[in-house]
Amino acid sequence: MYEVIFLFVLALIWVTFAVIQDLRTREIANWLSFSLIIFALGFRFFYSLFGNTGFNFFYQGLIGLGIFYVIGNVLYYGRVFAGGDAKLMISLGTVLPLFNNFFDNIRIFLLFLILFLFAGAVYGFFCSGILSLKNFKNFKKEFYNQLVKNRKRFRLFMVLGLFFMLLGFFENLLFLLGVVVFIFVYFYAYAKAVDESCMIKKLKPSQLTEGDWLYKDIKIKGKIIKASWSGLTKKEIKLIQRTNQKILIRQGIPFSPAFLISFLVLIYFWFFRSGILIYFWG
Repeated sequence: MYEVIFLFVLALIWVTFAVIQDLRTREIANWLSFSLIIFALGFRFFYSLFGNTGFNFFYQGLIGLGIFYVIGNVLYYGRVFAGGDAKLMISLGTVLPLFNNFFDNIRIFLLFLILFLFAGAVYGFFCSGILSLKNFKNFKKEFYNQLVKNRKRFRLFMVLGLFFMLLGFFENLLFLLGVVVFIFVYFYAYAKAVDESCMIKKLKPSQLTEGDWLYKDIKIKGKIIKASWSGLTKKEIKLIQRTNQKILIRQGIPFSPAFLISFLVLIYFWFFRSGILIYFWG
């Protein structure tokens, strides 16, 4: 149990620092994620070396690192995560294997991911709601534009949603699916409107940092810098800084607080609501 407490405290400290840094600078330094991996695996190695449990505790950390490496990269290349978020997710793979049994650890991974998705959805909706209210005039105009711009696609989804709701007379789950499909178009328009009206900022070249997302391609001294998911490189920033023109940057909502929220809930379940974990284990 002491080894679990140590891993929880270690991860909680590192994730808290990542959140503070992300909120202050809108980036998570690589050294934070890499050092968490080193410390967690180092602790597992020495605990296994001097303990009586063998090296399975250490091996489970390596397996967790491998699994979360895949998850982090899928979310990154699927354009769900920025690079810092993906690396933080990968580093937690060394912490979350809390058992010496592989299948029990898989259940812990699944539970954490479910908590993370739920926390991320609530946190994202809350933050985007605040942004839309602060920029309500621009948001309202962009929301209407999104509905008009995508009206054919939206009509298709609404018809499909109504079709599933009619099938709900035979199967309740199909009715729920129809409701989700029907309202999806409004959530999509809402998300796009927040993105276009609230998340685009004009920055001076001196304010740019590595990883910033360009809103669109720019041309500087005959060279085109493309707006890519990986963001601006140091070399590209130096090129931009040779000019005095301001640059449009797409700023995402700092997502690291969702890590902290989901991790705190997991700790709460582990120490104070173990019955929920037993139910989840089946």
